[in-house]
Amino acid sequence: MLLEKIKSPQDLKQFNIDELNCLSKEIRQRLIEVVSQTGGHLASSLGAVELIVALHYCLNAPKDKIVFDVGHQAYAHKILTGRNEGFVTLRQYQGLSGFPSKDESVYDPFTTGHSSNAVSLALGLVSARDNLGPDNYFKVTAVIGDGSLSGGLCFEGLNNAGHLKKDILIILNTNELSIAPNAGSLSTYLNKVISLPLYNRFKNSLEGFVQSRIPKGGRILKMANKFEEGLKGLFVPGMFFEELGFRYFGPLDGHNLHILIPTLKNILSIKGPRILHVVTKKGKGYLPAEDDPVRFHGAAKFEVATGQPLVKEQTGKKSYTEVFSNKIVQLAKDDLKIIAITAAMPEGTGLDKFRDSYADRFFDVGIAEPHAVCFAAGLAAGGFKPVVAIYSTFLQRAYDQIIEDVALQNLPVVFAIDRSGIVGEDGITHQGIFDISFLRNIPNLTVMAPKDAAELEDMLVFAFNLNRPVAIRYPRSNCPSLDLAAPSKIELGKAERLKEGKDFVIIAVGSMVAPCLQAIEALEKQGLRGTLINARFISPLDNGLFKAVTENTGFIFTVEEGIIPGGFGSAVSESLHKPVIKIGLPGEFIKHGKRDSLLEKYGLTAAGIAGRIKTEISVNCAR
Repeated sequence: MLLEKIKSPQDLKQFNIDELNCLSKEIRQRLIEVVSQTGGHLASSLGAVELIVALHYCLNAPKDKIVFDVGHQAYAHKILTGRNEGFVTLRQYQGLSGFPSKDESVYDPFTTGHSSNAVSLALGLVSARDNLGPDNYFKVTAVIGDGSLSGGLCFEGLNNAGHLKKDILIILNTNELSIAPNAGSLSTYLNKVISLPLYNRFKNSLEGFVQSRIPKGGRILKMANKFEEGLKGLFVPGMFFEELGFRYFGPLDGHNLHILIPTLKNILSIKGPRILHVVTKKGKGYLPAEDDPVRFHGAAKFEVATGQPLVKEQTGKKSYTEVFSNKIVQLAKDDLKIIAITAAMPEGTGLDKFRDSYADRFFDVGIAEPHAVCFAAGLAAGGFKPVVAIYSTFLQRAYDQIIEDVALQNLPVVFAIDRSGIVGEDGITHQGIFDISFLRNIPNLTVMAPKDAAELEDMLVFAFNLNRPVAIRYPRSNCPSLDLAAPSKIELGKAERLKEGKDFVIIAVGSMVAPCLQAIEALEKQGLRGTLINARFISPLDNGLFKAVTENTGFIFTVEEGIIPGGFGSAVSESLHKPVIKIGLPGEFIKHGKRDSLLEKYGLTAAGIAGRIKTEISVNCAR
């Protein structure tokens, strides 16, 4: 077992390339073995194994820096950087993060999890390095995928890096079949030639000779500068990057270490902005992941022999995502103006059913949330009813567009905000805990949260009929079954009263209504009776009802699955001009763990809420 000999990337240098190929197979087996038990981003990590092995073989980390875009492909990097023994704790509470984490290892220069920022981060490191002087030199490499290129931020970084002419290497890892044929023998040979030190010394000498003897702007100089560009343009798809100011190499077979390592060594010896383009296969080495890379992008626990998910206990309940998915398809059948938009997450947001039913009214814009929101604004201005389904954590990336292009224009765009609140194992970069705070103060924007499946369906109908911007937030969980009377009709800014009691008042929002109902029932057995209000609306608030029910009590609680600072409780307190006891999440970044465990940790279960209420009443009554 070669893997047992790896304690740091330096240990790779003892192996020859054939041994590194064997090591790559062992790493793949380790990935499959662990992720089958923990879940995680398998397909992308399997595809990047040889690339990561080659990078660590040729670089001198942690002095040299590797910045992974998103980081969902970095499992092999974790294994090679001293975290193999702990890899079994991947995505588990207090275990290894599923993404690079600067708090976890010196080999991770940044904590990452969102897309398209690696080039900008790496360029910042490079500029800091250069300003410190030559004695502090280190190499910086950014690893991006073709998905990263669908985000505008990536192009902003590339544009600036090419302009500054900094010494930076960008690895472009793609897996689109359309470019695989280009990774043939001619392209491989050409890249070997143009990456050789001898070739580059000749090229630089030729440029120096021409520049010293030919007037600036002369025709011969222009011809000389275009020679290499024109030669490569006959064979490789790199002209776009060359025009941005990069030297382009590739595409290479990203699984062939006999080609990858020598070429990478040569390219690392060249100065200036460079792009190495490699072609890899998602799921490489594990047939189920190769055949279905979408399902194994973020895989649940599975049986290794078959690749089939481990059977979960059937609860008979649907998730909020499933309810949204089914309802939006139903509504679109009768309303041809409804259009669905997602940012590279059709399956995750439940819009795959819409896509399959109404392909002409479905748009996947790639990892480009700001564009998704602007695009929706244009559709709304043109008379359509767009719904933009985006995870809460990714909606943050489009904040300016929500304000400027939707709310300011007062356009009827519906935001279906999935994964609001605690998301679980994806952890610190993915927790959807900020959306209440950053949305509730936007003028013209109505913000809602359903307590159950039926209310989500009703809110969608209400949203499409309102003819103004609407956001509906819901969690990554199954919808609860609530034993309640028939719900009241949804009206703008109107909450509903679910329980009546004189000892305290709870105003709960969305996913917290169910545990609050259970908490009140538990407290009734202890002689405490409370009023429960389902807020429904985060903005606008039902100020009239809130004032009426809190007029004769000193104990007002708000409960939300979001951060307390600037959140729903703050809004209620501002509205009532009274002190409110806010139950929610702290204003901090919350690490990974199972959703239920994290809710319990932060007191957002029925028992936790009941205990907090009883304690507050007991302490205040004793004063």
